[in-house]
Amino acid sequence: MRKTIPVLLTSGLVLAGCGGWSDSNLNPTNWFGRSTSAPVEASVDPNVNPLIPDSDAVGLFSRPEGEQGERPLIETVTDLTVDRTPGGAIVRATGIAFRQGAYDAILLPVQEEDGETSSILTLEFTVVYPESGTPQGSERSRTITAARTVSLQDLQSISSIRVIAKQNVRESRRR
Repeated sequence: MRKTIPVLLTSGLVLAGCGGWSDSNLNPTNWFGRSTSAPVEASVDPNVNPLIPDSDAVGLFSRPEGEQGERPLIETVTDLTVDRTPGGAIVRATGIAFRQGAYDAILLPVQEEDGETSSILTLEFTVVYPESGTPQGSERSRTITAARTVSLQDLQSISSIRVIAKQNVRESRRR
């Protein structure tokens, strides 16, 4: 009885001292924070009339948009996580497609127009839809996940990771 009470008290104090580990920067799950949703900026050119079709897109035998090799953005991004690895990090995004059958999901990096190196890594969540029409279906059947690795060298200059979808943007910042 004499030995068990001090052992229990000591182990209780040690266990209570470990409570700060979850908020520590040494904890690998805290290197990037939880993702937050942000609104998408409207990219409408005020000098273009949306009621007048493009001159090169009209014609009886012109191809539909999907056959020209374009990769449309996924409708919404629902989750963004950044998992540390020994060689860098894995950026994993989950999104909901507009309709069923989306495949070949890729997180494509967006090139900076000014040529400057930014501290924000911006990725576009793109998918490919089948040529034949598919039903919209339930949200669960349209959920798709894509991942991309980021090297440790690239991570040193990145303070925030942003994934762009058609209707929203998710962002995760370094703590």
